[in-house]
Amino acid sequence: MEFKDYYKTLGVARNASDEEIKKAFRGLARKYHPDVAKDKKTAEAKFKEINEAYEVLRNPENRRKYDELGANWKQGAGFQPPPGWQPHGGMGGMGGGQAHEFRFAGTGFSDFFEQFFAGGGAQFSTMDETDLFGAGAGRRQAGPRQRRGANVEGDIMVTLEEAFTGSVRAVSLQQYDPQKGESQVHTFQVRIPAGVQDGQTIRVPGKGDAGSGGAAAGDLFLHVRFASHPEFRSHGADLYHELDLAPWEAVLGATIEVPTLEKPVTLRIPAGSTDGKKLRVRGQGLPSKNGQRGELFVVLNIETPAQLTDEERKAWEHLATVSKFSPRDN
Repeated sequence: MEFKDYYKTLGVARNASDEEIKKAFRGLARKYHPDVAKDKKTAEAKFKEINEAYEVLRNPENRRKYDELGANWKQGAGFQPPPGWQPHGGMGGMGGGQAHEFRFAGTGFSDFFEQFFAGGGAQFSTMDETDLFGAGAGRRQAGPRQRRGANVEGDIMVTLEEAFTGSVRAVSLQQYDPQKGESQVHTFQVRIPAGVQDGQTIRVPGKGDAGSGGAAAGDLFLHVRFASHPEFRSHGADLYHELDLAPWEAVLGATIEVPTLEKPVTLRIPAGSTDGKKLRVRGQGLPSKNGQRGELFVVLNIETPAQLTDEERKAWEHLATVSKFSPRDN
């Protein structure tokens, strides 16, 4: 397994602050987003790498665990986790004590992420031959013992654009059987429906672990994890976009073009807007279960200039002398 250097992927130091990590992600995500990049195939792969890195480093608990793993990172493809580490996903025990290893391709996440930061793994059925044949306790059935295959779980990275329009993804599941010393790879199409939500589970019948004795295979359950977007965050079917404003735009009002998942729309900023104010753009969110569209909420973020020219400073000083406004007056 190859260790993923997430700090290098985002181009930040290992002691980078949360704000530095967020800023680095947004800059790279805007550059490599498949909708804007010229080389879409290369950009798509890079965008997924950036998202995976941000998925781990933005979460304090995942970042702490990742830093523990990082002690062995120079081992590269021969990476071995520290003693006591248990993979989160991809391993499971079959009846009889044998372990099968599952690896995914096409989900948007690397093997490294699936092993240590995904919530998947094999969930094995307790169904035995009496469950399959409906026999009572203690009644033996002729023939080989039958056992339904295990259900297998994994994560799948879904972009907001895919959630908006729906898509079909080719996913591969590799199963290694240590008893036989061989691997089998199965590739199949997974439909991601329009309106799918973050955290939702997509069930793919019969694509889990193979059954034994002629019994049916288990199912594959893919847990949807929305890819972080450089312009939006989601909550249910609603989208949120942070819009940076200059102080004079907030005070005087402005007309500004803001992005949506389809095309930009023009938004009027009311005079006297305050930091954190939310403006609603109806019907520009994701599809919802009732067939309607969610809303787009534009959150205002008033920025002040960090550097001033002499002329700008004089203008601010003049404003300070003539303005009757005091933010500390109730």
